[in-house]
Amino acid sequence: MIRVLFFASLREALGSGESLACTPQIATVAQLRDQLAARGDKWQLLLTTRNLRSAVNQSMVAMDTVIKDGDEIAFFPPVTGG
Repeated sequence: MIRVLFFASLREALGSGESLACTPQIATVAQLRDQLAARGDKWQLLLTTRNLRSAVNQSMVAMDTVIKDGDEIAFFPPVTGG
């Protein structure tokens, strides 16, 4: 199983997260994002959010990062502070 978390505006739209089975079709962060976005409607935010960020096990990663069973993957939009 992998744990998927959403933060900021994604959390408001998609919820806090969920657990998913780790399958051969979900080998990278990008494949996970695409599979979730294929659910349609609000899930398309994962494709349309500009500069979407991701982390695996609390470390910032690129979308081509390989994921494995037991990983925690987080998606979040860029945030600014003041």
